[in-house]
Amino acid sequence: MEIRRGIAEANGIELAYEDMGDVLHPTILLIMGLSAQLTLWPLGFCEQLVKAGYRVVRFDNRDIGLSTKLSHLKVTGPVWKRFLRAQLGLSSPVPYTLHDMAEDVRGLLDFLQIPSAHVVGASMGGMITQVFAAKYPQRVRSVGIIFSSTNQPFLPPPKPSALKPLMSGPGKGATREQIIAHSAKFMRTIGSPKYPFTQDELVAMATELNARSYHPAGVVRQFNAIIGTGSLKPLTRRIDKPTVVIHGTADPLVRPACGKAIARNIPKARLVMIPGMGHDLPPGVWERITHALIVNAKQA
Repeated sequence: MEIRRGIAEANGIELAYEDMGDVLHPTILLIMGLSAQLTLWPLGFCEQLVKAGYRVVRFDNRDIGLSTKLSHLKVTGPVWKRFLRAQLGLSSPVPYTLHDMAEDVRGLLDFLQIPSAHVVGASMGGMITQVFAAKYPQRVRSVGIIFSSTNQPFLPPPKPSALKPLMSGPGKGATREQIIAHSAKFMRTIGSPKYPFTQDELVAMATELNARSYHPAGVVRQFNAIIGTGSLKPLTRRIDKPTVVIHGTADPLVRPACGKAIARNIPKARLVMIPGMGHDLPPGVWERITHALIVNAKQA
């Protein structure tokens, strides 16, 4: 399958993207999550959508992968205060918010001259999707949200075992091998217990991601965009396009209650819970997820 790669000038920054499928077909835009490069939308997953008759675009969010790194922006003040405020659905001063990242999405669609798309987001990408679909309904045909949250008050936080490695990182002065080992361990921690990757597969994925880009400061800014934006519930309630919310029953990072909250708040949203799925996209869940997204897109 041909992959068209490029750099889009969008919202004053550059976004690395990959574009596949017939450009005359309806577009599915895939938005990845915190610290996640575009390659974490697996190629085989994308191919299933292309074979179903869609043009598929995946991209690196700001501060990750091959997109612009906003190194001049600094996060200041204790993170625990912002995290506590986030648990109450309150915003905090941060270098940029999910609203800014939604503007990146608008800029990418403008650059690619795509008037409207089926927008699918995973994790933080699902939060960006909620903001974008609420603010720019004319640019959205349908909405797909995978293991994400409204960030409204009193939703259950991540399990400590999942949050700790995300917050601590591999440690100051870690070698490349230690960074890769930490990444592989984190992927196992948040992964799907029913569809586990082997240790060799995890290390291979972590090695590929590290070779493509490693920018921990950008991950810090993305994390603060999540906890600094505040509750998305008022925006989520405005979404009026066909919506499917997909979540794993075994997700330790964004708990199942968070996905259920999204589905409750979007009028007529359909909730698909996948037994044994965690916070990743193993091959065993591709068919079920792509089928749900395609059925939803056809309602548009």
